Amino acid sequence: MSAKPASMINAGHYENFPVASIILPRRLRKPVRAIYAFARAADDIADEGDAPAEQRLADLQLFRSKLHALERGDLVDDPIFVELGAAIRAYNLGYTPFHDLLDAFSQDCEKTRYDHFGEVMAYCRKSANPIGRLLLMLYGDRNPRHQAWSDGICAALQLINFLQDVAVDYQKGRIYLPQDEMARFGISERQIAEGRVDGLWQQFMKTQIERARRMLIAGSPLGLALKGRTGIEMRLILLGGERILKKLQASQGDMFSQRPKLGFADWLAMLRGALWPRRPDRSKGGGCGTGCSR
Repeated sequence: MSAKPASMINAGHYENFPVASIILPRRLRKPVRAIYAFARAADDIADEGDAPAEQRLADLQLFRSKLHALERGDLVDDPIFVELGAAIRAYNLGYTPFHDLLDAFSQDCEKTRYDHFGEVMAYCRKSANPIGRLLLMLYGDRNPRHQAWSDGICAALQLINFLQDVAVDYQKGRIYLPQDEMARFGISERQIAEGRVDGLWQQFMKTQIERARRMLIAGSPLGLALKGRTGIEMRLILLGGERILKKLQASQGDMFSQRPKLGFADWLAMLRGALWPRRPDRSKGGGCGTGCSR
């Protein structure tokens, strides 16, 4: 649940992951930074540099061994794990979400194509959803409905990141777009390599954008369910995702010539929407109750 908002990272570098912004209550900023530091360090192992996949997997396994040591109660002198351990203990976060994140980073080293949308969503369940659940736990919120909304938001933000980064990911040898849907629209890898935005690509991207928007809207009640500063932070995230989708739609899916990002005017509009959210119009079938369609 990254357009690089100050309070977001991406899910290729966690652009949709709130990073201890000044909007969050002060008490939450340190544990959020600890979670981010863990995720960023592991993500860098999987993504940065020129090491072969085998070396990246070995390095991630070493990283995972430190998490296991922390889980056993052993002393780990790595500063990342010292801070992470303090956050886990203070907020009873558990270790499963962190293992899931490492599974996703390891998968990035081995799997570069996704046959269908189900495979993409399976990846999102480990690469994105744990972040939202961890944040809810930090907020002291373990409501199952809120967790379901959070999963939808995080998966949508991950999909939005994939759409932003089609060209970037292809340079890394990865395509996160469902292969069967590409084939249905006559989209080839060569077209991605060439950055060719023709009518078929535009129609294909329209379906991807609309699906991500539906998922974002489905989870948007969480923006009103969370109160105070945490609610404002969540609404900002939702609004940021929606504005990136609008930019992708306006460009007809041409992220090759310019990756969509948020500017100052976007931030002003998002802040207004987060502080004074619109309520959903039930007479028109609902919609995003956070102002995420502004």
